[in-house]
Parts: sequence; structure tokens; C-alpha cells
Amino acid sequence: MWAYYALFAAFFAALTAILAKIGISEISGNVATAIRTVVILVIAWGIVIAAGEHKQLIGISKRSLLFVILSGITTGLSWLFYFKALETGPVAKVAVIDKSSLALTLILAFIILREPISWKVAIGCLFILIGTFIVMK
Repeated sequence: MWAYYALFAAFFAALTAILAKIGISEISGNVATAIRTVVILVIAWGIVIAAGEHKQLIGISKRSLLFVILSGITTGLSWLFYFKALETGPVAKVAVIDKSSLALTLILAFIILREPISWKVAIGCLFILIGTFIVMK
């Protein structure tokens, strides 16, 4: 089932890039990021409340809370830089470079989380990075 979720995530990420590029034609990337964040906030809390998961808030450990907050900060920074890149660059190139985060994630998962990387994954990661550098030129 996770693979279907991942495919949906990829599809919506692709659609996000196109919609964002159209949306920032008349406003700054910072304003677009702020609006997008409010929309996501409403949707995310709506899902949490509808699923009854808001009860988990009481039992969150300090460690989990810290890392979720840090993840939120890095997500916000990612979005701000992404929208700034979309403001000034072509969506096709911005999206490819942004998706190099896949290769960076694999590398960081290996270094920080000690997750194993197979040769297939390592070669795929290398191709992603090579492709990113080709698109950047």
C-alpha cells in the first residue's frame, strides 16, 4: 500500500510545481508560501481531528516534538527557497533540481539513520545527481 501512497505523493508534488508556478505569476513566493501553509494547516488539522488523532498530542515526548518541529522548520525553508526558485526560473529545471532531494535523502539516511543502501539504490542516486548537474548547466 505504501507504494500507492508514494505514487500519489509524486503525482501531487508534480502538480504542485505547475500550480505554484501559475500562482506566483502575480505575487511573491513568500506570500504564496504563506497562503499555501495556511491551506495545509487547515487540511492537516482537519484530518487529525476527523480521525480522532488529536488525542495523541498529550503523550508526545519532548524528543519527538523537537524533531517534528525541526522538520517543520526545514520544510518551511524548503518551501521558501522552492517558491523563490520558481519565481525566477523555469519550472522544469526547478522541479528537477528540487527532486535531487531524493538522492540527498538517501545519502543522509545512510549517514544519520544508518539505513543500508543497495548497489541499485546507490547507482540510481548517482544518476539522479548526474541528471541534476546536467539540468543545472
